[in-house]
Amino acid sequence: MSYHKAVLLNECIEGLNINSTGIYVDVTFGGGGHSTEILKTLTTGKLFAFDRDSDVEVNIPKDKNFKLLKTNYKNIRRFLRAEGIKKVDGILADLGVSSHQFDVEERGFSFRFDSELDMRMNKNDALDAKNILQNYSKQELANVFYNYGELRNSRRIADKIIELRNQLEIKTTTQLINCISDMVPEKNRNQFLSQVFQALRIEVNDEIESLKQMMLDGVDILKSEGRFVVLSYHSLEDRIVKNIFKKGNLNGEIEKDFFGNILKNMNEINRKVIVASDKEIKENSRSRSAKLRVAEKI
Repeated sequence: MSYHKAVLLNECIEGLNINSTGIYVDVTFGGGGHSTEILKTLTTGKLFAFDRDSDVEVNIPKDKNFKLLKTNYKNIRRFLRAEGIKKVDGILADLGVSSHQFDVEERGFSFRFDSELDMRMNKNDALDAKNILQNYSKQELANVFYNYGELRNSRRIADKIIELRNQLEIKTTTQLINCISDMVPEKNRNQFLSQVFQALRIEVNDEIESLKQMMLDGVDILKSEGRFVVLSYHSLEDRIVKNIFKKGNLNGEIEKDFFGNILKNMNEINRKVIVASDKEIKENSRSRSAKLRVAEKI
C-alpha cells in the first residue's frame, strides 16, 4: 500500500529533541514515516503510536521499542495508562488524512473517484458520509458545511441535498457533486469541492472534538520540558493548536492568575510556524499547506 512521504520529517524529529531513553508518542501513525525516524534515535526508550485505520497495520515496524494502539488519539491518556504510562517525553501529531486514504477509491474520501460516500477513518464506525447526507436536518447539514468547510453558501448546499434526497438516496461521490454542480465555481472547482468533502470527513470522524481532547490530555501527560510537535493542514486544526500553545486554552483568550501571570503551561519553541521549503513542496505536494508548531512543557 502506498502512503505519503512524511512531511517536514527532519524538522519534526529536531522539534521533538529526543532523549534516547525517553517515552514518545506518535498519535497519527499512518505510513509510519515519522515513527521510523523516532525509533532510529531510541536505545532503551519506547514509542507508542496511535491509529484507528486498520490499513496501517501493514506498516508496523519490527522493533521491540514500538507498540501500535488501535484507537482514536482522543483516547491517548486512557490507553497509555493501560500500558502503565502516566508521563511521556514527547508527542508528535501529523493531522489530517493520509494520501493512502485519499487514493483508495472505495474509501470515498476523494471527489476524484466515483465511489461510495464513506469517509470513515475507522471502518468499524457506524456513521459514514451517506448517513449524514441522508439523515441530518437542513440546519445540521448547513452547520457542518459552514463550521467545517467554512463555506458561506452552506444553507444553499443543504437545500440542494435535501431536495435530491427527497427523490433518491445519495450514495456516491458523483451524486453529491452533481447535486451541487450549479454552485461549483469553475475557477475554484477543486477548492470548493475540497471544502465540501473536508466538512463531511471532519463530521464523520469527529476530528475537531477529537483533536481538542488529544491536545488537552497530551499537554497534561507531558513531562516538564517534554515537547509537543504538531503538523496541521487547515485553519480549523491550526487554530486549536495555536491557542493551546500560545494561550494555554481552547478559546484563545489570555487568562491570568491573581498576580497577573499568564496561565499557560507550554512555551513555543518556534514563534513563527515552520513551513516546507520549495524543494520539499516540489517533491511532496502534501507539504504545501503544512504548518508545523513546536512547544515545550513548562
